Amino acid sequence: MKQHILVIGAGFGGMWTALSATRLFDLHAHNDVEVTVLAPQAELRVRPRFYEPNAHQLAAPIGELFDAVGVKFIKGAADTIDVAQKRVGYTDASGAKQVCSYDKLVLATGSRLAIPATAGVGEYAFDVDQIEEAVRLENHLKSLADLPESKARNTVVVAGGGFTGIETATEMTARLHGILGERSDVEVIIVDRGDKIGGSMGAEIAKSIEEASIETGVKWHLKASVVAVDANGVDLSDGQRIDAKTVIWTTGVRASSLTEQIPAERDHLGRLHVDSHLKVIGQDDIYATGDVAYAASDDIGNYALMTCQHAISLGRHAGNNVAAHILGVDPTPYRQPKYVTCLDLGSWGAVYTEGWDRQVKLVKQEGKNLKTQINTVWIYPPAANREAALAAADPMIPVA
Repeated sequence: MKQHILVIGAGFGGMWTALSATRLFDLHAHNDVEVTVLAPQAELRVRPRFYEPNAHQLAAPIGELFDAVGVKFIKGAADTIDVAQKRVGYTDASGAKQVCSYDKLVLATGSRLAIPATAGVGEYAFDVDQIEEAVRLENHLKSLADLPESKARNTVVVAGGGFTGIETATEMTARLHGILGERSDVEVIIVDRGDKIGGSMGAEIAKSIEEASIETGVKWHLKASVVAVDANGVDLSDGQRIDAKTVIWTTGVRASSLTEQIPAERDHLGRLHVDSHLKVIGQDDIYATGDVAYAASDDIGNYALMTCQHAISLGRHAGNNVAAHILGVDPTPYRQPKYVTCLDLGSWGAVYTEGWDRQVKLVKQEGKNLKTQINTVWIYPPAANREAALAAADPMIPVA
């Protein structure tokens, strides 16, 4: 009877896990293992782009890719993990409850925005965390054109001045002008607890963020946080009020709650502690990858972040190593010492940095050209060609 590797999740971590495991079995001419991906859709949702318009187009189908390499796909949503019995309970596409057994499990269920208890956030705020929410925001923005002219209609508040908040805000001015007209008096405001524009991103990159904010018309309300949201705006911790029909929440991401069903240590974001092979510490047959893995990326104290940059490499390593475990061959320790960022800054361009201290290397159009290449080519799935797809799943291929 064939052994069974079950991968839960079809995001960057899950897709690359399945391809990489299949690659190693192929290299060893071993065909006694079935690799299965369980996920709600046979598509890679390109989450790093959800701040852009036309979010409904930002999903790449991967069913034919899985067929080409021999990966089985089950359409369903995982509900329970029974570690003792090695079974995963899930709800299938028809809504029926099903069970899938495994010999080795790879958890790749990603992360979600953690909606805080702040008054009104759940009822009135938007976000760009999942494709459905990004589409909901887009539909809302388009509906603004049907409202009478007002300061609140023309104002967008972005809660949080981190990566997602900045990309969302600097893109938003152009989106609003496209909907409300080029002559409309629009205002986009980032509310951030920091005391400097882009301060959380580092001093050098902050210079580009400030310049881009000025050029794109994005304002920053610093040293404050949102304490309440309603249909007409936000109340801030400094006592001020901003009238706005659109509030976008961008802070507070947590790992999938399925990590809580695995008896193991988790970090403050809910990520499972893993060893250098991405095996969950204390669990011999369970691996974690992508946003659910708390994994050391180098030997000097840095850990993988919840980004596709890290998830792609984590997935390639997890798949390789779970297959190596079955084959009895040496695994490949996960190491990703090079860290880069490429921050989209709307019409100003983009800024590309290298290193954990974010040393600026490219700005404006040069940075934008690279960002476009990343967003439209590099992070997309390989073509549904077995040889090419498996070659692309080599864990030793650098992501950046």
